[in-house]
Amino acid sequence: MKILILTGSPRSKGTTSLLADEFAKGAKEAGHEVVRFDTGILNIRPCIGCHHCQKNGTNKCVSDDAMTRLYPEILSADLIAFVTPVYYFGISTQLKTAIDRFFSINKKIRKFPKKAVLLAACGDKQEWAMDPLKLHYETLCRYLRFEDMGQVLAYSCHEREDMENSKYPEMARELGRSLVEDLTLDYTF
Repeated sequence: MKILILTGSPRSKGTTSLLADEFAKGAKEAGHEVVRFDTGILNIRPCIGCHHCQKNGTNKCVSDDAMTRLYPEILSADLIAFVTPVYYFGISTQLKTAIDRFFSINKKIRKFPKKAVLLAACGDKQEWAMDPLKLHYETLCRYLRFEDMGQVLAYSCHEREDMENSKYPEMARELGRSLVEDLTLDYTF
């Protein structure tokens, strides 16, 4: 299975970077191909709502930036891992900007079912702090026809040290290890 990891933190050594690293290790241990894009450090412009991509069936965004390299990876992935710190009760701006740009290839994405996972970290201890993020992820999966394969939601993790001293990195690694490919039988001869 080809797995695309989209991280949303501008901190290369932050809490969610550790989650992404461990998830990738587990997925590779299970024999999966893993590709990673760190949206927090890539030049990705926001969607400007011009609808150019939808006009005349072009599916081409007017912005020529890092998304140009990301689009083929999105389309060829069997599973997309969304990895984000919780910024003010939601997905990080950096990851949200990339997700908004899915708009130009929505029809292509929705044509071929994919799987998804969510890995997130926040400093809050209260579980309700991630409710808006979970709802956004579930809505995204529903709209794009992605099958949720699991979530690792890390609470009380302000700093990387908090994450390192928690159960969450092993949970992320185990989630990566647990992914199995669907066996689709082809009866055409």
